[in-house]
Amino acid sequence: MTTLQKKYNSEVHKTLQKEFNIKNTFAVPKITKIVVNTGITDPQDPRARRTVIDNVVAQFAQMTGQQPVVTTATKSISGFKLRAGDPMGVKVTLRGERMWEFLYKLVSVALPRVKDFRGVSRTAFDDNGNYSLGIEEQIIFPEIEYDKIESIRSLQVVICTTAASTDQGRRLLELLGMPFSKENN
Repeated sequence: MTTLQKKYNSEVHKTLQKEFNIKNTFAVPKITKIVVNTGITDPQDPRARRTVIDNVVAQFAQMTGQQPVVTTATKSISGFKLRAGDPMGVKVTLRGERMWEFLYKLVSVALPRVKDFRGVSRTAFDDNGNYSLGIEEQIIFPEIEYDKIESIRSLQVVICTTAASTDQGRRLLELLGMPFSKENN
């Protein structure tokens, strides 16, 4: 059991139950999964894109500790020189132990390495308490070797929760150590 998971079980769960006056212990908000993905649009040549995809797959495997899935185009679009089945991106869905390890690494190691970091947005929640975070550079993760990447890529991290509202989702992530910005952005 990871440090963050122990913290959730011992402190966060009880705090949320008390703050939101939740009677049923199973109704207390928790994190169900974390999805990490990126889209790849360069280069236009599908064979050259395949080598870029392989490089990104290796980076995602290092960052998350799990083998990613390559997403492909479902339709052909001639204007974008795209055929059905061409690789378009990479994604990983993390659950259980790997999810907690990744969240711990994101909150305590990767985000503080962002240049001029002032916290993450407080408003990137949907109505169900799920949080979306855009990261501009994959090199904030310590496992990524700068010499082995072909270019800086952005990625999207979606933290899915069982929260009934935005307030519950925000409080859950605050208690787990998510560094939200002080401003109302």
